[in-house]
Amino acid sequence: MSNEAAQAAAYAHYGHQHPQQVNPRLQQTNYDRPQWDDDSASESEGTVVDDTPESRAGPAYGGGPGHPGHHVGGQVPPAHLNRQPSGRSGKNIPPPEAMGRPLTAPSPAPSVPAGSYALMDESNKRTNLGNTKLLMTLLSEMWIVHMAFILGGTFCMTFLLPQGYTDHELWNFTCYWKIGWLLPVPYTFICFFGLALPFRTPKFIYKSDMPKRRVDNLYILTVTKGDNRDAVYRAWNAHKHLERLHPCVRIHVLTDEPYFFENINCYTCPKSFRTANSKYKARALEWYRQTMRYTQYDWVLHLDEESVIDDESVRRVLEFIWFETECTWGQGVILYNQYNYWKNWFFTVADALRVGDDLSRFQLQYTYFRSPVFGAHGSFLLTNGLVENHVTWDLGSLTEDYQFAMHAMDGGFKCGKVPGIIREQSPLDMIGFMKQRRRWYVGIRRLPYALPKIWNTFWTLGILCLFCTLVSIPLGFKYSNGTPRWFGLMKDFSFCNFVYLYLIGIFVQDLDKRINPLLMIVHIPMTAILQFVAGAMEAISVCYGLLFPPADFDVIKK
Repeated sequence: MSNEAAQAAAYAHYGHQHPQQVNPRLQQTNYDRPQWDDDSASESEGTVVDDTPESRAGPAYGGGPGHPGHHVGGQVPPAHLNRQPSGRSGKNIPPPEAMGRPLTAPSPAPSVPAGSYALMDESNKRTNLGNTKLLMTLLSEMWIVHMAFILGGTFCMTFLLPQGYTDHELWNFTCYWKIGWLLPVPYTFICFFGLALPFRTPKFIYKSDMPKRRVDNLYILTVTKGDNRDAVYRAWNAHKHLERLHPCVRIHVLTDEPYFFENINCYTCPKSFRTANSKYKARALEWYRQTMRYTQYDWVLHLDEESVIDDESVRRVLEFIWFETECTWGQGVILYNQYNYWKNWFFTVADALRVGDDLSRFQLQYTYFRSPVFGAHGSFLLTNGLVENHVTWDLGSLTEDYQFAMHAMDGGFKCGKVPGIIREQSPLDMIGFMKQRRRWYVGIRRLPYALPKIWNTFWTLGILCLFCTLVSIPLGFKYSNGTPRWFGLMKDFSFCNFVYLYLIGIFVQDLDKRINPLLMIVHIPMTAILQFVAGAMEAISVCYGLLFPPADFDVIKK
């Protein structure tokens, strides 16, 4: 059988019905992939790009002897590449040499893999399991529950609980030390509107007959320094099977030299690579961007080393790329229940606020504003090659993700909400927790934009809110003057919002983790109590950042 006939047979076997989708200049790969409802990534030439070193490595490939990306040809391939991998359906997958991929051994100091290792047989236990479809369905209908809890709780606290409120005066001298209670009100109003407005999902929006945006490559990129070997292989084993889901998906791991890992798709940023401003993670991302030579048909899903994405969320990422044609980057919900969930109660509850933040403030930003007015996360950051090439990663900030988002906004690029989930883990100890928050706090404060400085100011005022709360307890026994009811109403509204953000964060993560329903019920009052400690931990971390700002990028242990 001729090479062209073999390609045509493989193409028909895997259900691709649009011949214009195939680039005749490239040999096609015969992966065993599950069938999608509509597998035509786009109706354009070159959509399905073969996973060869040339198409992967860009200018780093074939740079000649001594080049970090040079691979020595003509050598016997590694033994593991001679294996006959099989797909989940039990069918044999042709070895790489049968798919038109050159087999080469890496040079002594490689920075680019010679081929994809993701298509080997899967013998490890799957760790990227979740409850994405159920959670997205539930969240799309929960806006009325959010409103009922917050407004109902506020009413009960203000008008039913005996808190000593008075209706006979609008102000008294006790309000001066209680004023800190009202400082979080702008933040809580923003979160309330984010919760009250419907959580948009693809249900009834995306249709199979809608035109699709072309996508050549979706790089799922795990970024890590590389010194934590277990974390690198844990991320790789969680994601390697995803290349079987769709022809455009590529699984890559990005590390810093000297950390290069064989038998995985590892890209190592050389020590010799320099940028004008960036260091650490941003420097490696800039090297990767230049190496891969993105086009407008390439997309990158940025993950941290502990981040895990499941199959359903990858499908939703692809739907976002195909159908949200106005958006060139986006983000989704991040949970912190992948590893060591509830191992430390305090850190689990503290990070529940971040989940609540994603479901409220950031959902408002990405769904309705289409602009990063509140910031951005460094993980679950989905970017198009066009916006990456415009902004670049040569930014020079401790919070390169937030700065990237602000530059993208200045460039007129719109963002959107990706209706998927990524799972991570909380810090392991208090010093790691404080260093993490300190880097965010100081990094945002140093950004040369008005909006980050505004949000950083509100973050700082949280210390004053905690101080006023502590002071009001002993002073309340000494001075019996009541609190004006309007003042108490604002305080109760803010308090109910804060507590609910913690509660919804725990509830969603428990449901995703399939926690026993009885334990889920127990976790609710536990969270309501522990959130006071979590708030104090956040305030202490801000003080830590004010007194001892970091000199470099802190990498915490997870």
